[in-house]
Amino acid sequence: ARYAVGDDYHDLLRSRLNGLADWLSEQVPGSASRGVVDSAPLAERDFGWLAGLGWIGKNTMLISPQAGSLFFLSALLTTVELPADTPLEVDHCGSCTACLEACPTDAFPEPRVLDATKCIATLTIEDRGPVPANLREGMGTWIFGCDVCQDVCPWNRHAPVVDEPALQPREGDATLPLADLLTLDAAAFRKRFHGSPLLRAKRHGLARSAAIALGNAPDPAAAAALATALADPEPVVRGAAAWAVGRWIRKNVHVAWAREQLARRLEVEDDAAVLAELRDATGSQRS
Repeated sequence: ARYAVGDDYHDLLRSRLNGLADWLSEQVPGSASRGVVDSAPLAERDFGWLAGLGWIGKNTMLISPQAGSLFFLSALLTTVELPADTPLEVDHCGSCTACLEACPTDAFPEPRVLDATKCIATLTIEDRGPVPANLREGMGTWIFGCDVCQDVCPWNRHAPVVDEPALQPREGDATLPLADLLTLDAAAFRKRFHGSPLLRAKRHGLARSAAIALGNAPDPAAAAALATALADPEPVVRGAAAWAVGRWIRKNVHVAWAREQLARRLEVEDDAAVLAELRDATGSQRS
């Protein structure tokens, strides 16, 4: 997702909230305040609507007339009595259904209802186990989050461009070589993504998603890395790699190599779930 290319927004917003809390305590002696960024049981989106920041779109995002949906939400809890704002009683989505139609995994059963079990953001960030087979193709090359329902939203066409240095792409690169993600060990993963939102997915979660992405978009230059992933210490990565190699066969990419890799791994694999993936991948040779 777009926000993940820079530093962790939690750290950036928390620092600024703490500064705001300090200022408020100076203005109102004896008051207490606490800044929270996804760290308290608050429905930030709903509070944002109540505060008049925007309306809830059909993609369940809070949409601002000025900023679209491409912004962060955080909160300052305080004992200071403040005047209440009023909700924005509008629905500027109208008859548009672009977000519902564009979702690659059909995660919206109806407008303003999200099936999180199908959401690519959930699958790639929160869920770190095997991805259901029927959702893998829909993941495309997303490996951490997803922006599809926001990318197609007309309200984001003129969203302001952020100039905050901490949110710019690290090392100037907004993409990550998938092969690199398959060959990082735990220590290298922590070092490379220190201070990045990508740490949340854990090494095995990110590697699993990278393998699935390579299954959807085969890259012959990543063949060696995919072969390495077939022997990864984590079964979930090995299973995803097996699926990906099977997809290469179906897409007629490095077929002889792919068959050899699957056969080699079948001889030594001892995890039942990974064995099932390997057998399914091997069976794809006949499909």
